[in-house]
Amino acid sequence: MLDTFWAVIAEQLQELRTAKTADDVLRTLATDHGPDRGFFAGSGGDETVSDALHTAGWQLVWAESSLYYTMRAPDGSMITYIEGDILRGDRHGNNPAPTAD
Repeated sequence: MLDTFWAVIAEQLQELRTAKTADDVLRTLATDHGPDRGFFAGSGGDETVSDALHTAGWQLVWAESSLYYTMRAPDGSMITYIEGDILRGDRHGNNPAPTAD
């Protein structure tokens, strides 16, 4: 069972390495909580979402730590990462309202 979990995480990271939009990230890390939210369960592993997205050409926009940051995609769309949760747009500062990409 553990092998299957890490195989899924490896597949997600591989997809993130080619993600060019926030939609790509959210599709890869989809949850039941709506189209503007995702979750990365592999945060305890060796590789990170930010490293994978950096490989895909994303830029860091803002960071409080390695667990809370905002990144911009090559197309200009953004995601905010908060301890594994992925939110569409620049949501740093605990902004509960969705923002434009």
